[in-house]
Amino acid sequence: MTVGAAAREEVSAWRPRVPGVVEVFHARFTEHAYPMHVHDVWTLLIVDEGAVRYELDRREHGTARDTVTLLPPQVPHNGSPATAHGFRKRVLYLDLPRLDESLVGPAVDGPDLVDPLLRRRVAQLHTALADGGDALEAESRLTLIGERLRTRLRPRTAGDAPAEDPGRTAEVARRLRELLDARLPGGVGLEEAARLVHAHPAHLVRAFTAAFGIAPHQYVTARRVDRARRLLLAGLPPAEVAPAAGFYDQSHLTRHFRRVTGTTPGRYARSRRIRRA
Repeated sequence: MTVGAAAREEVSAWRPRVPGVVEVFHARFTEHAYPMHVHDVWTLLIVDEGAVRYELDRREHGTARDTVTLLPPQVPHNGSPATAHGFRKRVLYLDLPRLDESLVGPAVDGPDLVDPLLRRRVAQLHTALADGGDALEAESRLTLIGERLRTRLRPRTAGDAPAEDPGRTAEVARRLRELLDARLPGGVGLEEAARLVHAHPAHLVRAFTAAFGIAPHQYVTARRVDRARRLLLAGLPPAEVAPAAGFYDQSHLTRHFRRVTGTTPGRYARSRRIRRA
């Protein structure tokens, strides 16, 4: 590998505190080619630049920017750049229970899915995981991704889909909102919420969004921002407001506070002092 090529290659990896995600891996490669290897977990891959050529189960495939690739566990595959400029990719390694074993065969037969909604959800999940402080958002997005993958790889017939009870759906949404309110500012994970409300995690997210027009993680963030505003108006500095309102740190608070209010916590607090003066 040349020095110039080495300078253009980047790798970052971490394990988030999100159930089901074993590893997050981001990389930009110009020349590196993966040899044949296997993983003991599911591999969910999107490419942001360039394209990847790979063999899976002795068949050649390629993944580009408009696809989502799902590689099943214990099935040999390799990978190499399909363009002169290499590729930039984002990968999630998901533990085995996240996707059931019956999806292995369909994933081997058709690992590359052209699905704009699925790709957007995977990209949004990466953003949430990079944030580090939005576990509920990450869990919610991962749950919907799993549901979408199951639908694409194992389509249901009309007779397979159970009819949803509108009254039950509304009750699930109401109970989840009560739980989210009770757990502010600390929050509650999606899997724990599903156990407490007695509903499937995916149904929980869909029911809440349908009932209130906002996703559960967006609702929690809005409530936390409101709490931060009250604390700032009470005179607390932003560094103390962040954990008291349920944010990971001050930068996490600032990012969401600006998104909701259009200004930073510091400017918001200073405007209070100017008004009083």
